[in-house]
Amino acid sequence: MSKKYRVGIIGVAHMHINNVATLYSQHPQVDMVACADTVPEIPELREAPYTRAWNQKNVMTTLNIPRSYENYQDMLNKEQLDIVICCSENAKHPEIVEACAKAGVNVCVEKPMAMSFDHAWRMVRACQLAGTIMIVNWPLTWSASARKAKALIDEGIIGRVLQVKWRGGHTGPLGPGAAHAGVDETAAPMNGSERNATWWHQSSAGGGAMLDFCCYGAMVSRWYVGEQAVSVVGMKANLDSQWGDADDNGAMIVRFPSAMGILEGTWTTWDHGVSSGPIVYGTTGTLIVEGAVRVERGHGQNTIFEPEPIPEGRHQVPWEFIHHLETGEPLHPTLEMNFNLQAMAILDAGVRSANSGKLETVNTTTWLND
Repeated sequence: MSKKYRVGIIGVAHMHINNVATLYSQHPQVDMVACADTVPEIPELREAPYTRAWNQKNVMTTLNIPRSYENYQDMLNKEQLDIVICCSENAKHPEIVEACAKAGVNVCVEKPMAMSFDHAWRMVRACQLAGTIMIVNWPLTWSASARKAKALIDEGIIGRVLQVKWRGGHTGPLGPGAAHAGVDETAAPMNGSERNATWWHQSSAGGGAMLDFCCYGAMVSRWYVGEQAVSVVGMKANLDSQWGDADDNGAMIVRFPSAMGILEGTWTTWDHGVSSGPIVYGTTGTLIVEGAVRVERGHGQNTIFEPEPIPEGRHQVPWEFIHHLETGEPLHPTLEMNFNLQAMAILDAGVRSANSGKLETVNTTTWLND
């Protein structure tokens, strides 16, 4: 008889919980048993699609989760969980992972890994000391096209990688017309005060477009280039969201030993006007990740590569996580915590650069002195 995994939720501030929790509930070995939110720094002023109160009510009702707790520590003490899905505000990731590690519970953390490298390091250390497993879930991991692009790059289809470009964004997590996976509703109109009361627009809670979207670029550039970056220049600004103190636009230029990355994140765009996936420039061609993978060589020469389906049984995050827990086989590299620590170091350097106005190296005192 297959083992049943008791799964709980800690944190519903990130609306990805609606999709991720649904995926876990669809796994035949999962029992969704309980849910608890974190305590926000500022209470939300309104319940509307994708606010934390709405997210919690939606997953509890839709997935028939039997119990909720006011305090997530009480849930950890009473429920004997195997896995926790963490979709809290970014600033709360380290305390949640540390509490889960102490309780012997494995954790699936929704991207970004953390709001700083120091926070990410705390999370890794807690799991290493406790012997628990943490994965970082990226929606991009489950793109067959993104995986096909990596395989083609490794085969040398465009020669040596010189530059990776990533642009991600929309009108904001709660912006006009915002729609997120796992929910049919779109975001409701909200005034400035109501948006400011959500963690997304609070820098102290880990809000802002740079963390929200440049994190993808940090991860995918590290993955595609295949080496760690050395330095980053970052810039961010609050251009059209003055009700909050977090940025709504951010960009980073990343220097790798033999390549560069151009990473952009925005909450003020209605249409990107470019590919919605990564673009990779190499010495012998350009690779564009769309529904398929297109390789351009100039003069109208292009080749379309259709992606192979991701193997059934490892095709989404709960299946991959449980497969790893049961077999010990390696996780997909983009989920693995030490890989994500390197991606987080890139993101952290970009955030530090945006704050200092200077080029920042991809390291920290914690890392160097370890």
